[in-house]
Amino acid sequence: CAGEENWVDSRTIYVGHREPPPGAEAYIPQRFPDNRIVSAKYTFWNFIPKNLFEQFRRIANFYFLIIFLVQLIIDTPTSPVTSGLPLLFVITVTAIKQGYEDWLRHKADNAINQCPVHFIQHGKLVRKQSRKLRVGDIVMVKEDETFPCDLIFLSSSRGDGTCFVTTASLDGESSHKTYYAVQDTKAFHNEQEIDALHATIECEQPQPDLYKFVGRINVYHDRNEPIARPLGSENLLLRGATLKNTEKIFGVAIYTGMETKMALNYQSKSQKRSAVEKSMNVFLIVYLCILVSKALINTVLKYAWQSVPFRDEPWYNQKTEPEKKRNLFLQAFTDFLAFMVLFNYIIPVSMYVTVEMQKFLGSYFIAWDEEMFDESTGEGPLVNTSDLNEELGQIEYIFTDKTGTLTENNMEFVECCIEGHVYVPHVVCNGQILHDCTGIDMIDSSPGGSGKEREELFFRAICLCHTVQVKDDDSIDGLKKNQVPRKSCIYISSSPDEVALVEGVQRLGYTYLRLKDNYMEILNRENNIEKFELLEVFSFDSVRRRMSVIVKSSTGDIFLFCKGADSSIFPRVKEGKIDQVRSRVERNAVEGLRTLCVAYKKLTAEEYRNVQKLLQTAKLALQDRDKKLAEVYEKIERDFILLGATAVEDRLQEKAADTIEALQKAGIKVWVLTGDKMETAAATCYACKLFRRNTQILELTTKKIEEQSLHDVLFDLNKTVIRQNGSLTRDTFSGLSTDTQDYGLIIDGAALSLIMKPRHDGSSGNYREIFLNICRNCSAVLCCRMAPLQKAQV
Repeated sequence: CAGEENWVDSRTIYVGHREPPPGAEAYIPQRFPDNRIVSAKYTFWNFIPKNLFEQFRRIANFYFLIIFLVQLIIDTPTSPVTSGLPLLFVITVTAIKQGYEDWLRHKADNAINQCPVHFIQHGKLVRKQSRKLRVGDIVMVKEDETFPCDLIFLSSSRGDGTCFVTTASLDGESSHKTYYAVQDTKAFHNEQEIDALHATIECEQPQPDLYKFVGRINVYHDRNEPIARPLGSENLLLRGATLKNTEKIFGVAIYTGMETKMALNYQSKSQKRSAVEKSMNVFLIVYLCILVSKALINTVLKYAWQSVPFRDEPWYNQKTEPEKKRNLFLQAFTDFLAFMVLFNYIIPVSMYVTVEMQKFLGSYFIAWDEEMFDESTGEGPLVNTSDLNEELGQIEYIFTDKTGTLTENNMEFVECCIEGHVYVPHVVCNGQILHDCTGIDMIDSSPGGSGKEREELFFRAICLCHTVQVKDDDSIDGLKKNQVPRKSCIYISSSPDEVALVEGVQRLGYTYLRLKDNYMEILNRENNIEKFELLEVFSFDSVRRRMSVIVKSSTGDIFLFCKGADSSIFPRVKEGKIDQVRSRVERNAVEGLRTLCVAYKKLTAEEYRNVQKLLQTAKLALQDRDKKLAEVYEKIERDFILLGATAVEDRLQEKAADTIEALQKAGIKVWVLTGDKMETAAATCYACKLFRRNTQILELTTKKIEEQSLHDVLFDLNKTVIRQNGSLTRDTFSGLSTDTQDYGLIIDGAALSLIMKPRHDGSSGNYREIFLNICRNCSAVLCCRMAPLQKAQV
């Protein structure tokens, strides 16, 4: 197996808990946690000590405790009960509130941990509670069930060894993602076959990144050498995701309980502190200082008064013998404490009781709010912690994604441009809709012989370069497909763009039928079925911003089709009508449409063999696998011939514009973070009123930085916003005031990485500070062409 590297921090798992197969290395048993999830903070035994520790970390509680102890120890003017009782009341009320909230968390944990799960034991299906699941167990999951832990996907009820999953509870994406079974086990369809599997899995120790996984599976057949297969994130089904459109799957548990990626992404359960509480603590310290100084002054004045003879010991209050012998410093200290107790009412203990009660009741008002009730799901808001209620009224910045948040994530194919000719599925002419129109020419020459060939290649590229799956409909078999109307195919994909493209091309005469036994089938305009063998898929990633497939036609030609963002396709193109396509892409982007470019190249059999070798080596590496694959893709994806571009529309959400306008009126600044092209994103931002007509747009983009240096661009923008702010004292809450100039900033991913990059002298601070200052003086910021990691940096 390639990659004899030292693989630090790895684990070996024996599938089905079998003994190591003959010829395997010596088995070192490892202890893995069980499958219990614990989101609660306290247990029955540690509640009192842990909660008391949490509570006495509050300055006020600690202060009252000290006062109470002082009253117990020394002879003070007031009774210890006056401090003890209110303190006990505050501590008890808070403990009950926190205990109740934690009990609700325990209840939720128990419900999850006692969920029934189907295991395979000795070739039979057994039902057990989820918490009894162990690493190495083989699990069966049915459609619409949630995965009980992180599983390696062994086989599915679908013939092609795929399954569809929604990960809405993990990353908020409701679209279907496709996962692939291990090549050597995808043919096992019943419990006995799966139970007979001899295999070991080597993988990395658990880590929180949801999209990263590196491992390999060694499958043992009889006593031969094992077959090693690479495992990546496309084989790993995560806890919390749900199985869709697949009858059932088998998988082997590799991370359980608190080691699952979902649990590793939980925030720590520390006590949350609101801004009000923090400011109350500051005031408290000020009052404490006043109190200590009052007690000190009074102690000093007492001894100054008593220094005059006869005042120390008046005739009506003679000192006793022990009092005369007492140490003067001890006496002074006791007096100081007595004064502290006497004046301690400067800090009201009741204030904390009031605040706690108000928070607790406030959380119920949020839950009772009828306007926050969602009719479609039948659920209202759920308050997990009542410590932060008042924070909701102090929000200053809102960060929002664009696709699916401002827009509906419901894509509609608008047009495609091939070799400079524009094709629109439905064209309106004299008020009538012309269906399946072949196209409107943008340039005078109509497509000639090579144009016709390129046009067909373009449609085939769209039909083949994707990860779309066709939803099974058993009544439609290969023979009847021709009689069935073209609309019959139901497509599902992790990306709504892809579904829109495949449906759009269907309206222009090319229908993608299915992927069967590694052959993709297309129905062309002449109603003939074309078959292409799918050789390789280079899946889309946010760094490359493109995806490619290598397919072999029935005539034996090998094509590499690639589709992606214009910024990643144009630099890799060597021929084609680049200028016409580029101008059309820019025009569509300005209208707010999502654009993609399509290109291809032909490979000889020799070139493909080289590609295969490079890929195989990179796929089996256990260290830096992603980096090695990226280098291979970079080598292969170049010298393309440009075919054309597509445009897809994503409609705005209902009331998106009203919401943003209302937020800005409230003085809240909205930042949009998106991976889209700058023109597309800017058009959407104007449509949803993030930028208004009178907003002055400041650009911090790669194009601008190419004209001037980053340093100059930043300082110019900084001068612009500061000059405006210097001339008018700006009221932060007049988000829409007419007398001040509104600024909107647009920044792209490349410019952001330059700003965030440490300088040669090791300091990145300077640029970041200026950038932050510019952003804080803008009422709206749009960050486009952002990779997910950059969104987090912002």
